Amino acid sequence: MPVRTARSLVRRTLRGWGLDSVGDIAALLVSELVTNALRHATGPIGVRLVRRPSGSGGVLLVEVSDPLPDPPRERVARPGDEDGRGLQLVASSASRWGSRPGEVGKTVWFELAVPV
Repeated sequence: MPVRTARSLVRRTLRGWGLDSVGDIAALLVSELVTNALRHATGPIGVRLVRRPSGSGGVLLVEVSDPLPDPPRERVARPGDEDGRGLQLVASSASRWGSRPGEVGKTVWFELAVPV
């Protein structure tokens, strides 16, 4: 899945759910995860969005799956580095994030708080 397609899917889905308020950050973070998947894996890349109620608000769960089984590694980019900030951005912007192995490959996910 191309990065542009992933961003479009996220924005269109969130607009349909009335969640435009988190559209920009969700599209940015999914762009980072899909870019990582394209850079490190070969094969199909999937994107899944789930809206769940939680306490006084809700949670948007965004998952990016790829066939590479290796878990993502967050690293510290130096000021002059051209890349290496994607997972730092996810970690600092999402309420939670992580990865889990799949039957084939892995899924990297993040959660954002959303209004109910």
